[in-house]
Amino acid sequence: MAGELASTRAVSRTFAPVRTPLLIPTWVIIGFFLVAPVLMMLAYSFLTKEFRGGVIWEFSLAAYDQFIFDRGLFGDEAPQIEWTYIVIFVRSIIQAAVATLLCLVIGFPTAYFIATRSPATRSMWLFLVTVPYWVNLLIRTVSMKFLIRDNGPLNEALLGLGVISEPIALINTDFAVQLGLFYSYLPFMVLPIYASVERYDFALSEAAADLYANRWTILYKVILPIVRPGIVAGCILVFVPSLGAFLAPDLLGGAKNFLIGSLIEEQFKGNAGNWPFGAAASMILLSLVLIALFIYARRQALRSAKQA
Repeated sequence: MAGELASTRAVSRTFAPVRTPLLIPTWVIIGFFLVAPVLMMLAYSFLTKEFRGGVIWEFSLAAYDQFIFDRGLFGDEAPQIEWTYIVIFVRSIIQAAVATLLCLVIGFPTAYFIATRSPATRSMWLFLVTVPYWVNLLIRTVSMKFLIRDNGPLNEALLGLGVISEPIALINTDFAVQLGLFYSYLPFMVLPIYASVERYDFALSEAAADLYANRWTILYKVILPIVRPGIVAGCILVFVPSLGAFLAPDLLGGAKNFLIGSLIEEQFKGNAGNWPFGAAASMILLSLVLIALFIYARRQALRSAKQA
């Protein structure tokens, strides 16, 4: 351990003179494509809505006030909690959490199966997992809508087999949204878990079996704690984009399943949009995600410090 640490420090000192020049392109890309858009959205959230769309460059907290309070049609009534947007926000969190759970339930066995295949066949299985995602997300979502519509192939097959007597209404339901999110982000769960399981030393499972541990005990006490970083990474990679998704809710969920991503998208479309409100909703969403990730990272750091 000490030798590895000393070797790492030696390499770090060797590349110290060129570290900054090598990082400049990365900083420029991150600053231009990540930091600048976020700062732009932050600035827009504190501006005033222009009647025909766009913004007026006058400082205002009206967008945040609109998200939290209802002051009536003309804004002259006593403020009340605006539950409409809060309900949309909570619904988005629930939908994203359920989609993450579904991806985990299906993704972990899939990743474990692929990682335990022979090296010659792993590439084929990974190819099969990722090949549908070579197609644009919009096309895949529209295809899913075609598949589960009332007169689509799924209902036609069930009717032909006699499983159902009339088509099942799947479009514009929570189930359709969950199906769309699950289909969209499943590889984001499979690939990180696969990377963790592939590095797992299966001799540990054999040792646990020699000590009379059954399969479930080996899974919960040995395998899951070791591959936990891959599971956490997969959950984050699925939950965060699911929380802000708008294609699946719009195309598969309808107005009754309006999520926060759809709400934000609507604010930037057409002349009736409210750019400051859309930016404020985006910043609220981003802030909550960053706070959750910070709390998790802090807990991980404290846990690592205790173990050290």
